[in-house]
Amino acid sequence: MEEVYSKIKELRVKQNMTLKDLAEKTGLSLSFISQVERGATSLSITSLQKIAVALDVSMNYFFEEDVPAEKYVVRKNERHQFKTNLGSQIYTRLAGSFGNRKLEPLLVTLPPKIKEDQKYSHNGEEFYYVIEGEVIFYVNDEKHHLHVGDTIHFPSSLQHQWENPLEINSSVISIVIPIIF
Repeated sequence: MEEVYSKIKELRVKQNMTLKDLAEKTGLSLSFISQVERGATSLSITSLQKIAVALDVSMNYFFEEDVPAEKYVVRKNERHQFKTNLGSQIYTRLAGSFGNRKLEPLLVTLPPKIKEDQKYSHNGEEFYYVIEGEVIFYVNDEKHHLHVGDTIHFPSSLQHQWENPLEINSSVISIVIPIIF
């Protein structure tokens, strides 16, 4: 996550934007932005999305590594994991690297008994395939309890959140359009 914080500051400075400018463009407080840039606070997906929009980049920009060539195959030992939202879910990037990529495939591991406190909505669409455990999705407050092998696909503009009702990890394959990480 340290790279994300430094990339935010680097991009803000490169665009000759003050902390106050970024705060006004995102609707986030100046003190929060300052804490983010110092790595002194956690950053939710929603806040990172607001910052990405204000800095005119995709959220993926903050997680990209400098890759000199296109790469279509990602070996298991080359995958990159990251956490957001106070470090609860573990996201593993499954995507190759090439220009103009449109979708974001991820392996997401939800720890036992986790339930997102916040509902999300944004542009795009989302697809999930449960590969281990069980996951409850709430889409516009409608509850969908999924088991291994079940899928769900919905417009991201609908209010959504999820939970793992089990005492063990649950895992899903997630495909999100547009790229948000």
